[in-house]
Amino acid sequence: MQKEKKGIDAGLINELGNVISQLRDPNQGCPWDVEQTHISLIPFVLEEAYEVVDAIREKNDDHIIEELGDLLLQIMFHTEIASEENRFCLNDVIKGITKKLIRRHPHVFGNKKINNIDEVSKSWEQIKSSEQLLEHSTSPFTEKLKHKNRSQSCIAGTMFISEKVAGIGFEWENINAVWKKFDEEMYEFKEEIKENNKTRIKEEFGDVLFTLINIARWYKINPEESLSSANRRFLERFSFMEKSFGSNLANKSTQELEEMWEKAKDSTREQTSLD
Repeated sequence: MQKEKKGIDAGLINELGNVISQLRDPNQGCPWDVEQTHISLIPFVLEEAYEVVDAIREKNDDHIIEELGDLLLQIMFHTEIASEENRFCLNDVIKGITKKLIRRHPHVFGNKKINNIDEVSKSWEQIKSSEQLLEHSTSPFTEKLKHKNRSQSCIAGTMFISEKVAGIGFEWENINAVWKKFDEEMYEFKEEIKENNKTRIKEEFGDVLFTLINIARWYKINPEESLSSANRRFLERFSFMEKSFGSNLANKSTQELEEMWEKAKDSTREQTSLD
């Protein structure tokens, strides 16, 4: 039985807007909220977006609701700041995204015929390109990559860049060539460590990561998900160690820590197999 779809209550949006306006009131509002700017709120936008992702991965609806609310707060906060300066308001944001969705889906809201997902993606990119013409650029493809890359995490950005340039032929012949490149980058990284050149060490380490993410692409691995999973496994194992030692890890020897770490790995593997 299909669950009845609930409509959006505009009154609730207005109520949230009024709460934020009151928080921003220079005389009777919250001093912290009054002091915030678009720039100062950037870390919070990123933090809330990642927390939404984490809640989705947990498949916990209560957490998803909470974190989506926190992200909505950031959107409303930014529009409130802009509205105070008579630049734009929430209505402008909603109108803008509504028009964009209709414009980029001519197969839904127009007469264009599209047969599969690949054609949808191609149509989407063509429409985006027409919206963002770079008439004066001598490297329009690169400019488009830069534009898209700025809104992504570094890992997602590397995947995006690599996929796009591979799509126009800038690609290794096979996976062995990618591994060879990785070995080259690791060698260069280690050589710079020997020279103790801080700037070059940082650059070469970036090249190592860039190539490693390309290896993930070749094996069709999502590096964001892989790293997130690795973080969770590490924390589960560290929690096992902490509980085993009674939270007293500082006074343990390296050997004791290593032995307990192996026990933690065995324990988490057993738990995973049971799940």
